[in-house]
Amino acid sequence: MRVLGIDPGLTRCGWGVVDGRPGQRPTAVGVGVVRSDADLAIELRLLELHTAVTALVREHQPDVVAIERVFHQNNKGTATGTAQAAGVAALAAAQASRPVAWHTPSEVKAAISGNGRADKEQVTIMVTRVLGLTEAPRPADAADALALAVCHVWRGPTQDRLRVAALASGAGVGQVVEKLSTAPRPAVRQSRWQGIGSGGVYR
Repeated sequence: MRVLGIDPGLTRCGWGVVDGRPGQRPTAVGVGVVRSDADLAIELRLLELHTAVTALVREHQPDVVAIERVFHQNNKGTATGTAQAAGVAALAAAQASRPVAWHTPSEVKAAISGNGRADKEQVTIMVTRVLGLTEAPRPADAADALALAVCHVWRGPTQDRLRVAALASGAGVGQVVEKLSTAPRPAVRQSRWQGIGSGGVYR
């Protein structure tokens, strides 16, 4: 399974592409950030982001696009921009007929580090270790996007099965979320690091 992870943001939108399946060490394919000029009108910044994500989907052909689910932030302006960026990324995925998976920050942190309250540096360290990278992906937005992709590789299939089971049994969404939050992080099998492709920051 190939996953394009998107850590939404207007000034810096992180992206990362990962190949893998549950129970195995995933492989990084590409990583980077999409930047926009804060002096531009909001509609032009969103257009630039949409164009960039569309190009990433076209280049990497992911099976699914995993996007961070936006809740609330102390800075309302930042939260609005993040939500807008997430919506534009989802639109680009839908236009390319790619399914979108939404993961909360705590879910991603728990999947990659075993700690739902891990800070950005801890997430970066674990992403570097899990993917066998020779150096840490920077900035943190890029590392967060890779973490989103890894989270979906490991938890996406289980998440889908739980949703189907919940619908079949009449269980509520809350019960599904509870099961996902307590699901153990799968063990990984060692594999050789293959490098990141031309679309990423690293060569």
